[in-house]
Amino acid sequence: MSTHPTFGAHYSRRNVLHTALVAGAASALLPMTHPAIGAEKAKTIVTKGNIKQSIVFWCFNVSGDKWDIEKQCQVAKQLGCVSIELGDHKDFPVIKKHGLTCAIAGNRMPGAPFMRGLNNPDYHPEVIARTKEAIDGCAEYGYGNVIAFTGYKWKKAEDEKSGEISLAEGADNCVKALKELCAYADKKNVNICVEHLNTRDGSHPMKGHPGYQGDDIDYVANIARRVGSPRAKILFDIYHVQIMNGDVIRRIEQCKDVIGHVHTAGNPGRAELDDKQEINYPPIMRKLLEIGYKGYVGQEFIPTRDPFVGLTEAVKLCDV
Repeated sequence: MSTHPTFGAHYSRRNVLHTALVAGAASALLPMTHPAIGAEKAKTIVTKGNIKQSIVFWCFNVSGDKWDIEKQCQVAKQLGCVSIELGDHKDFPVIKKHGLTCAIAGNRMPGAPFMRGLNNPDYHPEVIARTKEAIDGCAEYGYGNVIAFTGYKWKKAEDEKSGEISLAEGADNCVKALKELCAYADKKNVNICVEHLNTRDGSHPMKGHPGYQGDDIDYVANIARRVGSPRAKILFDIYHVQIMNGDVIRRIEQCKDVIGHVHTAGNPGRAELDDKQEINYPPIMRKLLEIGYKGYVGQEFIPTRDPFVGLTEAVKLCDV
């Protein structure tokens, strides 16, 4: 997309994944290996469906096979995912055609939208206008969430030498902009989800975001609460929370009043949800169910191997 590039229990994760693949997931690989076998003939990976899973478009469109929107919709249906998210708004008709939804939409800011955000009043006119456009697009198709960002802490987002916006000032500016956006979004039945991002990993432009102001989950959650609108939510990205705060299950409990959307990825590296990373996903998914979370969980990892195999493993792991 042009505007958004935007864990083990008693037994080992290796055993869980191995069992999942051998016991049935492997059969769903056949339609990808043999395209002549229709996806409708394959048994979906999702069998419980308690967690509504979504494929994050940009992750599977940036390298390797670069799945287009049609391919991603086909894969989503084959696996039992119900959404393709953070794609371009022009793809909404395709998503709808496939009987899927868009769990959360981007805001069409040029460049990296997480850099110029709500914390800087210099960017408010464009951010607010672009976000309202996204709200309108979601309302037209019946989609419920639009993403938002605090932005980078520098007065000029791309210039570290331009001086910093204080945490208090940044929060105040976010609240002001969100109040206007939420008043507009409320009329359209759409939520605004502010994403928390990590600032520790500077190895890759999408693995971490040094300079991002909203790098503490409590800071972002409190901004949403201050808005005083049920339309103000947070995007709880498990990967980013693990890096910056840890204690993920407790954080879910503490933030349950404002969680509007959830993302996954393996840490370290923002890769697959496999046994090379440290996050134990099944109990985290069960915690989401325990708090009564009714939203979507977006698979937002960057594939390092066969994307379909990695996505199959992740979907199975989160299907609790």
